Amino acid sequence: MEKLKKTLEMIKPANSNTVEEAQKHLDNLTKPPGSLGVLEDIAKKIAGITGEVKPPLPKKTCILLAGDHGVTDEGVSAFPKEVTPQMVLNFLNGGAAMSVLSRHVGAELIVVDIGVAADLSDHPLLVKKKVAYGTANMAKGPAMNRDQAVQAIEAGIEVAEKCLQSGTGIFGTGEMGIGNTTPSTAITAFYRGSGVAEVCGRGTGVDDQNLKLKVRVIEKAIELNNPDRDDALDVLSKIGGYEIAGMAGVMLAAAANRKPVLIDGFISGAAALVASKLQPLAVDYMLASHLSEEPGHAAALDLLGLQPYLRMNMRLGEGTGAALAMSIVDGALKIVHEMASFADAGVSNKD
Repeated sequence: MEKLKKTLEMIKPANSNTVEEAQKHLDNLTKPPGSLGVLEDIAKKIAGITGEVKPPLPKKTCILLAGDHGVTDEGVSAFPKEVTPQMVLNFLNGGAAMSVLSRHVGAELIVVDIGVAADLSDHPLLVKKKVAYGTANMAKGPAMNRDQAVQAIEAGIEVAEKCLQSGTGIFGTGEMGIGNTTPSTAITAFYRGSGVAEVCGRGTGVDDQNLKLKVRVIEKAIELNNPDRDDALDVLSKIGGYEIAGMAGVMLAAAANRKPVLIDGFISGAAALVASKLQPLAVDYMLASHLSEEPGHAAALDLLGLQPYLRMNMRLGEGTGAALAMSIVDGALKIVHEMASFADAGVSNKD
């Protein structure tokens, strides 16, 4: 608990003065003010995060956390939980979509076993931080106990801190865990205070009958566990997941060390909600990479007050949207560094 407490205390507001200076710099470049839209927003936000008007292009690291969920026993997923360790091996062998897109944008991909319900063989690219062999079935009781929730968050913090020591300047968050749209829906619906059906999607592709079952299971889990809205750890432990907790830890570590972190899809969005409830200032350091097809993702981003950069009808997760958005961040920062000012280019401005 001490690591989590210390991390939360380290998180401070973004630097508003640097944002203003970055705006002045952008307005002096050879273009009409604001004409690069979201690229300018990104440049200003990263300036506020880092405290630098012209932040350097950062070393990119995507952290993918894997964990299983006891609630799959209720039939909420179209795939069996055995797929989780199989996909972890696929990531490690470089064959998954996230593996491809990480290579595409020049990002290091780190895979973390934080709660896979199987023993995984040692691998140079695998970080072992297993809290337990999957969560308990939240439809029958809490998904985990409070100490396990803290342990999982701190595991994410520890992985991120090690990356920071090797020079990471921007994080992407990703996950793998069959059934993880179920706890993500529970968290989002609970904080939104709306009906579960409004934010519940098909996840890995359940049919209409199983979608109705999934809604009932989530409603039952929330009612049975009765989370405390004012206690994020209570919410996480009762209706969350280990990879959700670990991603929240990565986000908090990024904020504590003034580094930007890209939110991926729905599960990552649920983790961001948890992080924001633990420390509201953490949102200052989050960037929403894309809008997932999962209906709960838009609800989560709305609660966070974040606008997604990309709309590409994606719903895979893994961190794929975050990886793609890293190239957009690079573009925004290259504008800051490489675009000429009116004076440098000898171009007349509007004055």
